[in-house]
Amino acid sequence: MTTSLPTDLPTVAITGAHVHPVSAEPFEGTVVLENGRIAALGPDATVPDGAEVIEARGRWVLPGFVDAHVHLGVHEEGEGWAGQDTNEMTGPVMAAVRALDAINPADKGFDDALTGGVTSVNVNPGSGNPIGGLAVALHTHGRVVDEMVLRSPSGLKAALGENPKRVYGEKNQTPATRLGVALTIRTALATARDWAAKDPAERPVDLTSEALARVLSREIPWRQHSHRADDIATALRIAEEFGLDLVLDHGTESYLIADRVAERGVPVLYGPLIVSRSKVEVRERTPRAPGILHRAGVKVSIITDHPVVPIDFLVHQASLAMKEGLPHDEAIRAITLNPAEVLGLADRIGSLEVGKLADVVLWEGDPLDTRNRAEHVWIGGREVLRYDAEQGRAVIAER
Repeated sequence: MTTSLPTDLPTVAITGAHVHPVSAEPFEGTVVLENGRIAALGPDATVPDGAEVIEARGRWVLPGFVDAHVHLGVHEEGEGWAGQDTNEMTGPVMAAVRALDAINPADKGFDDALTGGVTSVNVNPGSGNPIGGLAVALHTHGRVVDEMVLRSPSGLKAALGENPKRVYGEKNQTPATRLGVALTIRTALATARDWAAKDPAERPVDLTSEALARVLSREIPWRQHSHRADDIATALRIAEEFGLDLVLDHGTESYLIADRVAERGVPVLYGPLIVSRSKVEVRERTPRAPGILHRAGVKVSIITDHPVVPIDFLVHQASLAMKEGLPHDEAIRAITLNPAEVLGLADRIGSLEVGKLADVVLWEGDPLDTRNRAEHVWIGGREVLRYDAEQGRAVIAER
C-alpha cells in the first residue's frame, strides 16, 4: 500500500533560498516541485514557464522531517478512553494487529506535525505487550489513512523491560519478569519459524505466525522497545539468535554500550528527550546521548514518542542534542534522512533530490533555532500548510 499522487498539482519554484538537501552540501538557489516530485534543484536550476514562484529571500528550504516512532492517531489527544487504541493488552503476543486499523487522521496531532515541519511518521502500537503489532509509515496529511500510507507494514513492534512485565504481572500471568518477557518473544518467534518452514499448502491459517515470519525473513524490521542497557543487550542477543533486522526504539541507555550497538550495525531511534525521569528505565536519559552514539558510529535518529512529547517539538529535541554535542548537520540528519533509511523509505523521502517526493518545508531560517517557524509545507507537491502572518497562525489545507 503506497501513497498515490494527484495529477492536478501546480508547478512551484522556490527561488533565492538557502537549500539544505541533507544528502548534499547546502547551497543558495532554487528548488522546483512538479507533478508531486522534486523536478530540479541547484544554484542554477531553471524556473519552468508558468510556475508559481515563491521568493525565499534567503530563508531555509529542507526536506520534511521524519519521526520514526509515534503513536499519532492511535493515542488521540483530548479524547479520553474513546481515543486510546495503542495497546491490545488482552494477550502478550499480538503480532497480527495493525496500527493502520486504528489510526484516526482527524487526531489534532496531525496538524501539530505540520506546524513542526514533520511530513512523515511511523505509527507504532504501544509497549504493553512483549509483541505489540505491526507499524505503518505514513504522511501527516490526508482524509483517510489509506491515502497517507508510505509503507505498510513498516516493522513489527516488540517490547522488553518494565512495561510488559508490569502489565502481565498485575494480571498474575506470564510474563511477570524480564525472564518471562524474553521467553514469550522467543517462543513466538520459534513457533513462527516452524510454521514458515512448512509447505505453504500445509500451513494452517495463523496470522500471528504470518506476521512474525515477515520479520524472520527480514522483509520488515524488528522494532524493539528497550530502555535499559541490560534490555538492549537482550535485544541484541535475540536478534542474533533469530537473524532479525533489529531497530532499537528509545534506547535510553544505548549510549552506555554504544560500542556494542555500533559493532552490530543496529540503528537507534533515541527519545523522547523532553521528559522527566518518570520511571527507573529513563533515569539515565540525556540529550548528550545522540552525540555519543553518533561519535561511536551508530546511525541515530531522534523521536518524540508522540504524544509523550508533542510531535511539533521534534525539531526542538534535535536542537537540544546539538547543544549537547551532536553536530548541526547530523542533528538535521537525525530527523530526516536517518529515520527515512530506517523505515526503508530513503528512496522517496528524507532528503531533497531529483525524483524524490516533494515533501518540502520552507522555514524562516535555521529550524534548529527555536525562533524560526515553518512558513510553507508541501507533501507530495501539495501545499498543506501556509503561515498567515496577518492572522498570526498556520492555515492547514482541507483534508
